[in-house]
Amino acid sequence: MALGPVLDWLDSRTGYRAGLSHLLDEQLPAGVGWWFVTGSILLFLLGVQLATGVVLTMFYVPTPDHAHESVRYIMEGLPFGRLLRGLHFFGASFIVVAALVHMLRVVLFGSYKKPREVTWMTGVVLLLVILAFALSGYLLPWDQKAYWATTVTINVARSGPFGELVAGVLRGGEALGALTLLRWYSAHVFLLPACLIVFVVSHVYLMRRHGISGPAEPQAGPSVPFHPYQLARDTLAMALVFAVLVGAAAMFPAPLDEVADPTDATFVPRPEWYFLSLFQLLKYFPGPLEPIATVGIPGLVVGWLFALPFIDRAPGRRLRDRPLVAAGFAALGVGVVGLTALGLRDSPPNEGPRWTPLARAGATFVQDARCTACHREGGGGGPIEALRPLRDPEWVRAHVRDPEVLVPGTRQPPEGAMTLGQAHSVVSYMRRVRARTGPLPAVSAQEGAAAMIAGRYCSSCHMLDGEGASSAPDLTTVGRTRDATWLREWIADPALVDPAASMPAFGQVLSEDELEAVVSHLAARR
Repeated sequence: MALGPVLDWLDSRTGYRAGLSHLLDEQLPAGVGWWFVTGSILLFLLGVQLATGVVLTMFYVPTPDHAHESVRYIMEGLPFGRLLRGLHFFGASFIVVAALVHMLRVVLFGSYKKPREVTWMTGVVLLLVILAFALSGYLLPWDQKAYWATTVTINVARSGPFGELVAGVLRGGEALGALTLLRWYSAHVFLLPACLIVFVVSHVYLMRRHGISGPAEPQAGPSVPFHPYQLARDTLAMALVFAVLVGAAAMFPAPLDEVADPTDATFVPRPEWYFLSLFQLLKYFPGPLEPIATVGIPGLVVGWLFALPFIDRAPGRRLRDRPLVAAGFAALGVGVVGLTALGLRDSPPNEGPRWTPLARAGATFVQDARCTACHREGGGGGPIEALRPLRDPEWVRAHVRDPEVLVPGTRQPPEGAMTLGQAHSVVSYMRRVRARTGPLPAVSAQEGAAAMIAGRYCSSCHMLDGEGASSAPDLTTVGRTRDATWLREWIADPALVDPAASMPAFGQVLSEDELEAVVSHLAARR
């Protein structure tokens, strides 16, 4: 069957040929070249982000109990899931770069000038929407980095006008939790896409209405149609950028930290690179000066961008004819790049979860009959290594100490009970299992013994490396203030050092070798 009659019928009903001709036969000024592919690249990347986001929503569950595990399933259980999330994750950075490059091209060529003032203003709004996309999507994996960075974001919002009201809307409750995640998810997949579509359509419509501005210095020669030469440039540029994006997604897995733990206040949050300059700016305006960094300076920059077409009244579009605009953008660029570089320098290395003494001790404690009675291959609770979705840490600690109370009907545990320190250690170990920390590294017998003592006894009251209880002094850097002699005397019999001490004596509980091991370990903590 010939396709011609079908296409003729379709054209008679839809007029698609006229629309296609209007799209491809647009006349472009002489001199339009590779500089003018930036808008098409940005539009293409937005399409990739939309497509990958739609697929991700088919497997993502926006609840604190399942969000992290659903992202892990996408990366590990879904065919091509790692590539899919990588495209979406790295695509956010690609879009920010493409938007900034496109804006820079518009500034260099003076394309914001009359009659394109509103076109420029819709472009500024689009940049803000893109940044809002990146910010709202940051929380969705519900890992440590997302949780604590969002906590900082909400605290920053409190410093602006109507700060408590805005923070309450963003948070959705008294604390960051299920309603917060649901609100940010709704904004990310419903509200912001609607805004994006409206402003993209408006921006493209205005661009077509007034035409492409062309080079800053008009060139002699006839206008040329968009098809085929500029279309070929756009297509090649989009293919090249997409190839780089796919390569990044295939070579570098999108990061996924430990599941969010609201009790772990030791985590140091760091935003993505495109927000790092604002994060760094906060350091220079502490306390009551914070609104200058959170509202004042960013507000002035955004206001200046909106007003740029009305501020720059120079008749020409050449950059050398607009020295104040060039100086302003140069200063802005130097400031953003400088603050970002300082932020990267000050950021701690992303080493991921490591094997702490408590985690090492927990790896041994889970082999106890109290755990293996149920948590083994074929057991009612499933093997320890399969328990990826760690529940509330407090629930897990209580369950470790007395499984029958929290899960009635389970197999009765052996006589006795685990200490609170052992429960803390088991939780620490399970975090490493969930985060797929590397294999347990080998250590000396003395270090292994010290870890077991710290996990069984010390962590019932003390913190070590941000884990354990907080009813007694933190031991993470105790070696800075206490030497080995004092530590030995204190651990063996605290009452001899301080008659009012409430800590029990361990001189009769620990062997001489065990006492030496834990003293040496604590004294070395500096």
